[in-house]
Amino acid sequence: MSLIDYRSVDIHIDSNIILEDVTFRLEPGEFAYVVGVVGSGKSSLLKTIYGEVGVTRGDAVLFGEYDLRSIKNRKLQALRKKIGIVFQDFQLLTDRNIHDNLDFVLRCTGWKNKKAREERISEVLNLVGLPKKGYKRPHELSGGEQQRVVIARAILNSPALLLADEPTGNLDAESGNYVMGLLHDLCKKENMGVLMITHNEHWLKSYPGTVYSCEEKHLVHKESCSPQSESSSISTDTVEHVTVVAEEVRTEVAPSPVVTAENSLTIAEPAAETAAENDAVAEYESRQDTGELKRMEEIATAQEQIASAQEQIAKAQEQIELAKKRISGEQ
Repeated sequence: MSLIDYRSVDIHIDSNIILEDVTFRLEPGEFAYVVGVVGSGKSSLLKTIYGEVGVTRGDAVLFGEYDLRSIKNRKLQALRKKIGIVFQDFQLLTDRNIHDNLDFVLRCTGWKNKKAREERISEVLNLVGLPKKGYKRPHELSGGEQQRVVIARAILNSPALLLADEPTGNLDAESGNYVMGLLHDLCKKENMGVLMITHNEHWLKSYPGTVYSCEEKHLVHKESCSPQSESSSISTDTVEHVTVVAEEVRTEVAPSPVVTAENSLTIAEPAAETAAENDAVAEYESRQDTGELKRMEEIATAQEQIASAQEQIAKAQEQIELAKKRISGEQ
């Protein structure tokens, strides 16, 4: 079963044709790149996969069951839980530490058991090489470390598919190399499909995969990069040793804007790729439900309150039963 199966798909934003006659597949354990100049439709292609931009023609099916042309909102939410998304701007909650950033996502996606959440947070932080960073705030981490936290957040729900839009775009070469090694390791070890947008042709050679190019409103399948030799393969463990010192060095950067719980998981939209697309995207976004994440957090909080109330009721019932027994004994 293919993770992504697009056949003769047209992608529009309002009246603007972004891509047409798109045909491609992504299989489990496959690493694929999408390249192309700015404005060629790369990001718009990814948006169709997680349902932010609609498919106007053709067949677009994910995981063999989600038809993107007819999908309803409830099924769309279920689909998004199967997809992990990594973007170059981290969108971490600056008002809490890394552990609580991850716990927030788990609570919003239905994880009610605190012990299970703690175990999963520990697992993903170990997977990305940050087992002892959970107590730190985002601003206390380097750019490379923050991106690794973003990857940890993306894989919390063990997605079968990972979408990455320029995940190394804001990183130095050392940190970018670590992130690429990590993504490739996840692809191979977890049998996860990875679809990544990049402008860095060096990654195509160092970390080979299937290559697609957005050209003149079409998605063109390029010749896949040849596999790298065993000696040149860089594992996560190896890169960890090489970059451990570099990752601890803090570069002076301008203060990041405060990110709130309400806007943290909203997928950051890149600048419009063309002037025409910019107007269309702005109009499209104005119709979206901006309160969804707030409702998710309110629901998660309400569920915790209900669970707490149920515990209190159970204790009260036990006390009532004990009181009844005492009264019976006295009579």
